[in-house]
Amino acid sequence: METAYMFTERFSEVLRDWAEVFMRRSMRDFVQFSKQSGLSMSQMGALFRLYHTGFCGVSDIGDHLGVSHAAASQMVDRMVQQGLLARAEDLDDRRVKKITLTPKGRTLVEESIENRRRWIEQLTDKLTFEEQESISASLVKLTAAARLLESKESFPQIV
Repeated sequence: METAYMFTERFSEVLRDWAEVFMRRSMRDFVQFSKQSGLSMSQMGALFRLYHTGFCGVSDIGDHLGVSHAAASQMVDRMVQQGLLARAEDLDDRRVKKITLTPKGRTLVEESIENRRRWIEQLTDKLTFEEQESISASLVKLTAAARLLESKESFPQIV
């Protein structure tokens, strides 16, 4: 007879296995997309940061990526020259420069997201409708538990 402890251990193992497969595939696709687009992982990280926040300053990008203000500034300069980012003055404080995505930068991020969605759709096609229903119900609960845990923790936002 399986004890609650054994069941919990088994559940944790299954969850770790899924997370490993998902992360390995997701990171592989992300790295491959980054290489195909000719951008570094830091540049992709900056694009995703701006995609999710709308705009931010150079120092925010540096903090997010864990690089110096000077390194972030040089990277932003290159990305502005590539037509991926734009700089604009903050209307409230002209000393502050807001960094935003250009349409070209936004398209690049959306292509990366679509690439990941295609894999999810391929995975979905491998499951029966009943399996999809069962997994969906479980994932809704798992996502809610993860968000609850996340709201109680303090850690840097990851894209």
